[in-house]
Amino acid sequence: MKKDTHPEYFSEAQIKCACGAVFQIGATKKSLSVDVCSKCHPFFTGQDKLIDTAGRVERIKAKIQKAEKIKAGRKTISKTQKRQAKKQKRQAAKPKAGSRSAPKQKAKK
Repeated sequence: MKKDTHPEYFSEAQIKCACGAVFQIGATKKSLSVDVCSKCHPFFTGQDKLIDTAGRVERIKAKIQKAEKIKAGRKTISKTQKRQAKKQKRQAAKPKAGSRSAPKQKAKK
């Protein structure tokens, strides 16, 4: 291996978690701090713990509530009603039999 290409390895690096747990593992830095570890992560503990960063959960819940209010206020129309409305518009736009729909052309001089 080439010299000076790899970072220095610390076999007893200290890892500090936000919950207060301290671990010693091998790493390229002497000390690290983490937000979640195996002692406090919901997957490992089995407890449902909500980890919220900068109010993200509240923002999502607010969006969902807003969408539900809008959805509740909308008038629901079935597909058959939409088809009938389109059909009526098409029939109203069609020219009646015997009438000319195209404008008269001017005679050339």
